[in-house]
Amino acid sequence: MTTQPSGATHPVAVGGLRDRLCDAAVAVITNEGWARVTMARLADEVGVSRQTVYNEIGTKSDLAEAVVLRELDRFLAGVVRSFDENPDDLIAAIRDSARRVLKYAQNNALLHAVVSATHGADTELLPLLTTHAESLLVGAKLAVGERIAGYRIDLAPDRLEASIDMVVRLVLSHVMQPSADPAETAADIAWVAAKVLG
Repeated sequence: MTTQPSGATHPVAVGGLRDRLCDAAVAVITNEGWARVTMARLADEVGVSRQTVYNEIGTKSDLAEAVVLRELDRFLAGVVRSFDENPDDLIAAIRDSARRVLKYAQNNALLHAVVSATHGADTELLPLLTTHAESLLVGAKLAVGERIAGYRIDLAPDRLEASIDMVVRLVLSHVMQPSADPAETAADIAWVAAKVLG
């Protein structure tokens, strides 16, 4: 990881700095747990002042949300790709999206660290994925809703919104507690979606 030399006069790119701070936080979370993440430590890891970390990220709670939402963006990139690859078959797009998300989750060290809370009682991040997952749900439903708009679906808008909510929550529940191979689970989710969407 590159650090800014002591007394450097070149400013760090804002977008790059945020990613570097999130990367440093993820490394600490996956290796030692969320409790070991401090703004001072991130400043040292990235080579900036602690005030720069606060200016860029905000509070530790803001950092948690930034890390989780950045990870969500990576999950959603697979969803977008799946819909783009299946422009004429909504159920295939849903099946492929679910499979991609579940496969990515299967090998995601950050997700495993948060869900398993392997570092004692270090569960502060878990509510961001479960009971307080509004940002996560809103982002996922928005992405799916935008993609579904390109398909012909004979449902009233409120029923379509409820269907999207159901599919997103179903996928997220399997992300949090997988029960089978990603492809098998994705096929089951697609079957449910087909029944609901008609």
